[in-house]
Amino acid sequence: MRVFEKLAEYRYEQLVFCHDKATGLQAIVAIHDTTLGPALGGCRMYPYASEDEAIVDVLRLARGMTYKAAASGLNLGGGKSVIIGDPHTDKSEALFRSFGRYIETLGGRYIVAEDVGTSTEDANFIRVETSHVVGVDVTRGGSGDPSPLTALGVLQGMRACVEEVFGTSSLEGRVVAVQGAGHVGYYLCRLLHQEGTNLIVTDVHEAALGRVVKEFGAKAVEPNEILTIPCDIFAPCALGAVLDDVTIPELRCRIVAGSANNVLAESGHGQDLSERSILYAPDYVINAGGLINVADELEGYNERRATARVMRIEDRIRRIIAISKRDGVSTNVAADTLALERIATISSMERLHTGHPYGQLSRRRETI
Repeated sequence: MRVFEKLAEYRYEQLVFCHDKATGLQAIVAIHDTTLGPALGGCRMYPYASEDEAIVDVLRLARGMTYKAAASGLNLGGGKSVIIGDPHTDKSEALFRSFGRYIETLGGRYIVAEDVGTSTEDANFIRVETSHVVGVDVTRGGSGDPSPLTALGVLQGMRACVEEVFGTSSLEGRVVAVQGAGHVGYYLCRLLHQEGTNLIVTDVHEAALGRVVKEFGAKAVEPNEILTIPCDIFAPCALGAVLDDVTIPELRCRIVAGSANNVLAESGHGQDLSERSILYAPDYVINAGGLINVADELEGYNERRATARVMRIEDRIRRIIAISKRDGVSTNVAADTLALERIATISSMERLHTGHPYGQLSRRRETI
């Protein structure tokens, strides 16, 4: 791989390789953009088939975090890290403490959190070596499980979509098909049940599916049925890339709004949804509740404040819909526009005030 060409393509700031033979640590940190503030993003642990595969993944994820933070109104940049290894067999306290020491050398330019393959316990080990970590246990001043607030943000985004499509923000009586009843999916089903929706749910894990059926009276369907079943809202809360050339023509919904990342297989599929008059809530905006929640730890975690900030996702989805109409573009393109306009505005202001082409290195961390 021509690494510098890859970095230049989307203007990445930094790519850091971390190796510790004693602990077996092989990690990569990608910092995409710190215009709005220090880069924040989770650490993913995965047995990548090659180093190139790991580099591609961490770069893609870091860039996505820039857009998510910017569109969410956070004064944070985008970054991500990956540890090459099997999270079921290769974890150790020593490995994560070694990783934490590398994070400390970055001087706060990157703040790490948990992600796929890592946990609160792992974050606690990292915290021993650096303060630049969020998502630690509540006993250490952290925010705990982000799933409930991620689900709350999805619910609020749904309200904006339902208001646009049906003329009311009430979800009562709406038919919602939820794909995935895991951590976020479960909490979303609970909230939707409280709103009086008619739930249709699927999951590859029978125990998770059975739980939401029993507790919330949901109708269970097979995984291959969920994309084609008639409903008002399709809520993907499991794997990404579920909407593509094959599945989009089969959808029988008016709205797509869920917690899964990278729902669209390709950016152009957002336009395909628009042409079918299906309103799409861009994933990195509607599922940002978890990021907003852990970011609050940087100020000393306050659950009430974090919840209030997550509730603003409804207004951000409204803004994206308005930009989509204004510019005649799909909502996923409108979300990118919202993020890029904010970054460009702050970048211009900082150049004006500092005279430095890259602005200031220190940032305020509060949320606007």
